[in-house]
Amino acid sequence: MENAAKFRAKLQRGVICLGSAVTFSDPTISEALASILDFVWIDAEHGPLTIQAIQGHIMATKGSDAAPIVRVPWNDPVLIKPVLDAGAAGIIAPMVCTAEEAHRLVTACLYPPDGIRGFGPRRPSIYGQLPSQEVCKTANAVIMPIPQIEHITAVNNIDAILDVPGVAAILIGPNDLAGSMGYPGEPSHPEVQKAVDAVIAAGKRKKIYVGMGVTDDPKSAEPLIQKGVSWLCIPPDFMLLLQTAQRFATAIRAYASAKK
Repeated sequence: MENAAKFRAKLQRGVICLGSAVTFSDPTISEALASILDFVWIDAEHGPLTIQAIQGHIMATKGSDAAPIVRVPWNDPVLIKPVLDAGAAGIIAPMVCTAEEAHRLVTACLYPPDGIRGFGPRRPSIYGQLPSQEVCKTANAVIMPIPQIEHITAVNNIDAILDVPGVAAILIGPNDLAGSMGYPGEPSHPEVQKAVDAVIAAGKRKKIYVGMGVTDDPKSAEPLIQKGVSWLCIPPDFMLLLQTAQRFATAIRAYASAKK
């Protein structure tokens, strides 16, 4: 929970926070990235991660300033509870389209009376060493429920979603949004970008932190920051690995070919 508080504090100070999606099961990925980034986005929706692997990634961020944020497979309290008990700083729930669904996410993340989270904070309580009342109070203050806005229905309901008490931030998913608008595989389509801009503007107006991914060109972050996006996901672990390998391989092979 300490890193959740640090992440919130950075956003409150206006720091542009950077993270990367983690899909490999080996926790050394998160340990390495946590030394550079503000958060790691542990992807249990599209990545093949078990709860044991998720906990390993969360543990790997301990001692760093990076917040371990987990995207669960679905907006379901049964899936959210063990991830929080493993020590996640925040929960990204995919395909949140209505205020009711946003409320479901928030209540799954918070202890009563603010939510329905069952008590069993194994790691956050330092294995029972912290007073239960302190654990509940701190968790409700710092844990970040984050709806993912990735459907045109969510765009149409964005003000109501942002008005749900407890929503800490939102994450825009332009690829699924494009598909829901009839432009599959075209997140750069002008109509999709118009919808993305509307969500960013709403977040800025409602003072809710907006997150979004960037391309493999760092300059793609610049217009997003100008529009008001405050936390950015650089390419995921596998893309960072492949891009670096490709850069080295291309350069060395070009040199070797020229020497023949």
